[in-house]
Amino acid sequence: MKKLLFFLCFLGTISTVFAQKKKVTITGKVFDKTTNQPLEYATIIFQDVAKKRPVTGGITNPKGEFSIVVDADTYDIQVEFISFKTQEIKNKPLLTDTNLGSFFLLEDLESLAAVEVIAEKTTVQLKLDKKIYNVGKDITVRGGTVSDVLDNVPSVSVDVEGNVSLRGNEDVRILINGKPSGLVGLNSTDALRQLPAEAIEKVEIITSPSARYDAEGSAGILNIILRRSKLQGINGAITTNVSHPEGYGVSGNINYRTGDFNFFTTSGYNYRTIPGNSNTFTEYFNGDEPNTFLNEDRDFERIRKGFNSNFGVEWYINDKTSITASLVFRDSDNEQETTNILTQFDSDFNVTNVSSRFDPETESDKTLQYAVNFDKNFDKSGHKLTADFQYETTTEGENSFILVNGDLAEQVTTIEDQNRILLQTDYVVPLSETAQFEFGYRGNFLDLTTDYLVAFLENDEFVADTDLSNVLNYREYVNAFYTQYGNKVSDKFSYLLGLRMEDSRIAVNQLTSGDTDRKNYLSFFPTINLGYEISEDQSITLGYNRRIRRPRSRFINPFPSRSSITNIFQGNPDIDPSFSNAIDLGYLNRFGKLTLNTSIYFQRSTDVFNFINEDTGQTVILNGEEVPIIRRTPINLARNDRYGFEFTLTYNPSRKWRVNGNFNLFQSFNRGEFNGVNFDADNLSWFVRINNKVTLPGNIDWQTRLFYRGPNEDAQNIRKGLFSANLAFSKDLFKDKASIAFNVSDVFNSRVRRSESFTDTFTSEGEFQWRVRTFNLAFTYRFNQKKKNTGNGRGDDDGDDGGFSARP
Repeated sequence: MKKLLFFLCFLGTISTVFAQKKKVTITGKVFDKTTNQPLEYATIIFQDVAKKRPVTGGITNPKGEFSIVVDADTYDIQVEFISFKTQEIKNKPLLTDTNLGSFFLLEDLESLAAVEVIAEKTTVQLKLDKKIYNVGKDITVRGGTVSDVLDNVPSVSVDVEGNVSLRGNEDVRILINGKPSGLVGLNSTDALRQLPAEAIEKVEIITSPSARYDAEGSAGILNIILRRSKLQGINGAITTNVSHPEGYGVSGNINYRTGDFNFFTTSGYNYRTIPGNSNTFTEYFNGDEPNTFLNEDRDFERIRKGFNSNFGVEWYINDKTSITASLVFRDSDNEQETTNILTQFDSDFNVTNVSSRFDPETESDKTLQYAVNFDKNFDKSGHKLTADFQYETTTEGENSFILVNGDLAEQVTTIEDQNRILLQTDYVVPLSETAQFEFGYRGNFLDLTTDYLVAFLENDEFVADTDLSNVLNYREYVNAFYTQYGNKVSDKFSYLLGLRMEDSRIAVNQLTSGDTDRKNYLSFFPTINLGYEISEDQSITLGYNRRIRRPRSRFINPFPSRSSITNIFQGNPDIDPSFSNAIDLGYLNRFGKLTLNTSIYFQRSTDVFNFINEDTGQTVILNGEEVPIIRRTPINLARNDRYGFEFTLTYNPSRKWRVNGNFNLFQSFNRGEFNGVNFDADNLSWFVRINNKVTLPGNIDWQTRLFYRGPNEDAQNIRKGLFSANLAFSKDLFKDKASIAFNVSDVFNSRVRRSESFTDTFTSEGEFQWRVRTFNLAFTYRFNQKKKNTGNGRGDDDGDDGGFSARP
């Protein structure tokens, strides 16, 4: 295709030099007839009527538009796009500037099956308003989970506990197809570890969201796009995998399009054993008494098993209107056995006591989500109305009977019931060829009840402890209205200005005690996104946004956890939301086979959340000895300033070699005090990720991923650097209809979090490993589905900004 375009441009140049005919400008647009989405890189060819050969031509931009200068003459015109049927106009006189209107191309399945796609999408696509990570090209995550996928995404890191952070900030909003989803569940960390990687088409990293998005998430948004095809007939792919430590799974994405109906499903079942371990060594300062020491070893044996499915049907009422109904079902049954060995030492490191705590926990987690989407496109391109309704219900139960020194002693039960309703509508209207106006509404209504029971064995019966047991109801109702206006005032400069208003009403009801805390606040969130195209290969953007971080129910619940009797987590019902203002300056440049995407950013947050460790003043008796109880709890600090710099480099020297790297450096300043203790802290941290993919002889793909996160610290904690490496090999089989992949996660078994904590009453050192090195073998079979994407730019991109994002 590139050679053809080069040849056409060459012919156009020759005709300009040797002919003196009148020049005219021919414009138009090209769309996918099925989806009404613009087709980028569609080819328009002008042929000499008599000689039947190309004279000149061009391609469409991201909006599907073309503008081509030709000699005034009569032409045969062809509009082409890979895997689509060609449209032709014969003997068309073009004697003045002419708008040919819109072309709507239909997919050609026979052509698609016959086309050999040579150019393959890069694993990472860079756009100025977002980065797009294409999961299908990363063999290190085949047979893995969504959590594994996110750990490969530029700017994103996942710690050993599964917490996701963007540019080092854990306050990330995770969406599925542009909306909150039951696939994420109550505990997003565990849910992301259940979803199969093969269910995902791509992940969008949005660091400067427009007003269309929820203002929740000070770090930005990760939008996970699930696989769905709109091709006629049946097509899809099925993946099976086995792993060590013991694990297996099967997942598939299948589409069936017949007439005006498209049926789709993304489903999977997986079973995994996940062994892990941790160690904490604490020195207690006992005033005038000698210091004492405590060592806590914890071993985890986890079993994660679950089924999840997203099933739906899309009805194309006509060429411009469709309705989609879908059902999400997720059912997980997990088991976890935690063994705690507590060893106490006196000041001379003599062992004074050894005790054990065995916690066998079972967990069930069920989610149902019903969703309906209405999509209406009007006659004018870009004129669109959408409406969404979602209802979700989730029940999660955890139960354990705890043994202390081999004797049954304690029962801990947690039952969470969540109901959530989402209402959303968006209306986009073009005001001119370059300007458009948009407004919309979104209502999020969340109701979560947590029933927490702690009971101790007394006279062979479990008796509830009323000081620990409680029932908490958390309600969060957010009504939001937004509007935004965008325009491209020249060939170089475009802007998108938006304002979002959110009315938040939060109630925390401690049903056991009868206490109620309410927080109501009305907030405005302006957004500004500017783009300037220096040249075809260079662009800069400038973005500003204001965002909010609301405390989760776990942060608010004042009753302590019971995973350890000496180290507990306790919520703070008085914690307030945190607001942030952020500025992001981005630059994109292409140097032939090398692409550079870099940005500088600054964020100031007020009432920022900070987790502190403190001595509760309480003790627990272990074999006659008192051991202090250490509490970890969230508080509001006055302010946090974050400065950062990052860049992503992508280098494709040949079809057989691709390498990309991402580097992020950020400086954080915390300022504030709590209960008379100053928590000012300055922290410089960074992480780097390198992906290298090489095609070996025999067409075997070899991919290596290296990750290093530098050390960081705050007022009480120092976290040491962490290194990990993943390795994978893949081979296509059966004429590219199937693939087999072998990967090793954490090759050197080095993904261990090591930290130190300091207070006036104790110091501690700890390390935590969520899972050990894992080996995985995956087999994928595709039917009526090509392995390599044709790069047509279509798909369900619910997160676009109405065509005013920067040039891709």
